[in-house]
Amino acid sequence: MKVYRPLLWNVISQAALLLVAQWELGCSGMTLNSVPLPRAPLRSPRASARALAHRQKRSWVWNQFFVLEEFTGDEPLYVGKLHSDVDKGEGQVKYILMGEGASSIFTIDENTGDIHAIKRLDREEQAYYTLRAQALDYHTSRPVEPESEFVIKVQDINDNEPKFLDGPYNSRVPEMSPVGTSVVQVVATDADDPTYGNSARVVYSILEGQPYFSVDPKTGVIRTALPNMDREARDQYLLVIQAKDMVGQMGGLSGTTSVTVTLMDVNDNPPRFSRKSYQFSVPESLPVASAVAKIKALDADVGPNAEMEYRIIDGDGLGMFRVSTDKDTQEGVITLLENLDFETKTTYSLRIEASNRHPDTRFLSPGMFSDIANVRLTVENVDEPPLFSSPLSKMVVSEAAKVGTIIGTMSANDPDSTNSPIRYSIDRNTDLERFFNIEATTGIISTAKPLDREINAVHNITILAIESLDPAQVGKGIALITVMDINDNAPVFAIEYETFLCESSSPGQVIETISAVDRDEPPSGHRFFFSLAAEAVGNLNFTLRDNKDNTASILTKRAGFQRRQQSLYRLPVLIVDSGTPALSSTNTLSIRVCECDGDGSPQSCGAEASMLAAGLSTGALIAILACILTLLVLVLLIVMMRRRKKEPLILDEDRDVRENIVRYDDEGGGEEDTEAFDMVALRNLNVVRGGGGDSKVRRDVTPEVTTLYMPRPPPYKAAPADNNGIFREFIWDRLKEADVDPAAPPYDSLQTYAFEGSGSVADSLSSLESLSTDSDQNYDYLSDWGPRFRKLADLYGHTDGSNIFSS
Repeated sequence: MKVYRPLLWNVISQAALLLVAQWELGCSGMTLNSVPLPRAPLRSPRASARALAHRQKRSWVWNQFFVLEEFTGDEPLYVGKLHSDVDKGEGQVKYILMGEGASSIFTIDENTGDIHAIKRLDREEQAYYTLRAQALDYHTSRPVEPESEFVIKVQDINDNEPKFLDGPYNSRVPEMSPVGTSVVQVVATDADDPTYGNSARVVYSILEGQPYFSVDPKTGVIRTALPNMDREARDQYLLVIQAKDMVGQMGGLSGTTSVTVTLMDVNDNPPRFSRKSYQFSVPESLPVASAVAKIKALDADVGPNAEMEYRIIDGDGLGMFRVSTDKDTQEGVITLLENLDFETKTTYSLRIEASNRHPDTRFLSPGMFSDIANVRLTVENVDEPPLFSSPLSKMVVSEAAKVGTIIGTMSANDPDSTNSPIRYSIDRNTDLERFFNIEATTGIISTAKPLDREINAVHNITILAIESLDPAQVGKGIALITVMDINDNAPVFAIEYETFLCESSSPGQVIETISAVDRDEPPSGHRFFFSLAAEAVGNLNFTLRDNKDNTASILTKRAGFQRRQQSLYRLPVLIVDSGTPALSSTNTLSIRVCECDGDGSPQSCGAEASMLAAGLSTGALIAILACILTLLVLVLLIVMMRRRKKEPLILDEDRDVRENIVRYDDEGGGEEDTEAFDMVALRNLNVVRGGGGDSKVRRDVTPEVTTLYMPRPPPYKAAPADNNGIFREFIWDRLKEADVDPAAPPYDSLQTYAFEGSGSVADSLSSLESLSTDSDQNYDYLSDWGPRFRKLADLYGHTDGSNIFSS
């Protein structure tokens, strides 16, 4: 049976409980020996009294065992003793231990029942161990008592210092906070047993950070300790907080952490100008909306607390300037609202106030959070270009105006005190066709060409005004000339009409409704009058009815139209406009007679359709024409191919032989191929030169192009003579040879020869000429040397009176 009993008793209670326990064990017949008195198993007086009142006979009696953690002795630590009434001390009973840590941490003497701890224990790793004990017969190992369970509790000692698991800390608090404002709470934990002694009872203290901050010793809450802490003076503090166990008593363990406290800015500083007056110079030519100057008020605060507002509160430049805030730099930007004129006013004065955009009411006092500066602006004289009295002048001219008609005048003057004379001209980039001229000294604009409103109704030209004293100063003005319309265009058909007339039409039937357009634009709008031309008034086929709404209807006068008789009618129509003077035009309306279906929709029109109806269709005729055209093209191609001459494949003999390329698609047959090439020609060039018409050619491959070369004379063999004569004769012979050589280039060229003079008396020792000379040496013995020399025997040996390479 498992029993749990409290631990915290004073010494008197422990002694009383021990006496009760000893008395109880004596009555039960089983004893319990445990650790010394302070570590003895304990239970409350109420539990002890209850045990005395309800005591019963049992063979096993034990309680909780206690063992100190971190024991560092050399011998195993004695925990307690187990004993059974069955054990008479005769060695007939043995004790065994099972459960957590049995044999590895705890051992039991099987004869005496003594329990020892053989390893150092740590309560923070495991606070108690549950084990089972049993008494067995020594000889048979049979249980003499039932198995029972008990607990060994590890008793805590102060071996762990407090730790700040969340440290180091960072916190923020507004500047100028009152004393006692909470900053942050620090928490330290102690791994020791909080239910035993003071090992886990922690108190807090501040080691660094006084006198600015304090810490509550029990809760760890850090608070401000001084009033009016100014961020502008110091914005950050580093605190060191200590946590000590044993309620801070001597011998307790401690741990520390750091707390960084940053003061947050509040708007407790007003803006201030670095100077009370500013002076700037402004050129009078500065464009409107340009920045004139910048001023800035300084504020020790940061962020939104340093945002500024500027305004002009007084001065003679209220209508000429305005001030705004640059959001990035918090500067006051003075901007020009109107054009400056040095000749009119040379200086302006402004009083500008700077204030915080987000003031803090806690620190607000009248006049404290604003500052005023005086700004003086001096206008600088600039040589300005001429100014037109009106930058945009609107003029009108009739399109009937003759060349030289005066349209209007542009006027400009020099705004400077020099008052330079002005000369005028037209920017021809705006008048490419030169419709207008301007008088250079007066600025009078006149027409230079006839105008046509229907081509260009409005002319936008730029007039240049140039100072005579300084031509670099040029002013610009705009002349907007509108061309007024006259009635110079006759009305015409609105569209090109295609009118169809059914053969079944009845008299008085409307076959077309026509309208007209006129390029002119009269102020009162268009009004057109329609009628038949004089030559068509008496016709018997059609009539015209004016609808009085700028349209007219074409009607038939009779019935019985037949396309076979006449398929096309042309009706002249006279259109007159309402202009002054009135203009008219005759337009011809083409009317085709068609065969129509029951709904009046034309099916086939004109005489061609009538003819095709009796014969072939249009598609059939087109197909026949296409076939005929194709046959003609084929015949023409055949004739051209037959007449085409075949180009000769043989090259012209007069062409330069250097342009001939002789190509053989033959890779040779290796050592066994003795028919492909003349090996003698490769060994001795003189054989080819001296061969004449018997020169060798390939017997197995026919070249694509064969070029005949003139045979050269045999190589020069010098007779005994002086060396200079030998060389002169050699050069002369080679010169004559080159002159008659058709393969030589037709221009002067450099000929290089390797001639060393007269030959040796012994002649050449080379074997390359052995086949082409009259040598009497016999190489037939090579055939007797075996297969390896058979190729040499074939090349150098003699056959039946002829060489294998001779032709």
